[in-house]
Amino acid sequence: MSAVPEDHVIVDLYWDRDEQAIVRTQEKYGRYLMKIAMNVLADEEDSKESVNDTYLKAWNSMPDNRPQVLSTYLGKITRETSIDIYRRRTSAKRGGSQYAASLSELEEVLSGGDTAWQEVMEHKLSAAISAFLRTLPEKKRNVFISRYYFLDSTKDIAGKADMTETALRSMLMRMRQDLKKYLEKEGFTV
Repeated sequence: MSAVPEDHVIVDLYWDRDEQAIVRTQEKYGRYLMKIAMNVLADEEDSKESVNDTYLKAWNSMPDNRPQVLSTYLGKITRETSIDIYRRRTSAKRGGSQYAASLSELEEVLSGGDTAWQEVMEHKLSAAISAFLRTLPEKKRNVFISRYYFLDSTKDIAGKADMTETALRSMLMRMRQDLKKYLEKEGFTV
């Protein structure tokens, strides 16, 4: 296996329509993208499909876009693709994935079951949540983002944050309560 090039070199490969772009992306980000997909889907085959779809979407979108941070760009595509696959395959029931678990936790703050995710994506609510996150200390902000954006398990987050899972769950509960109060103060009905 050859040395993995810098991100700007990989992006240039996409722009040049060189198929090595996908090979290099897979070498550098394949495991990262698979982890994101597995957190949402909790199924290896579905996750592989999501990651492969990510490569295709990156290939099709790069001539029009030049991402500044390739890992974030690819991660966002994988996350959105995985959520679409999850919704398609489990429209009647939820269970087993970090997506379902983290969405369930947020439902106590955001109303609406299946529509909770749609509400989060609304521009005003998204902006309010971003503003709330900017009020948090870095560690808490990273924990919140790890759980509710990257959909990492509480076990993984606790390990990275050097804390117990119990302490982490308690922190997340307090942050959800604080978010609810913040959103109510901003005029949202929660």
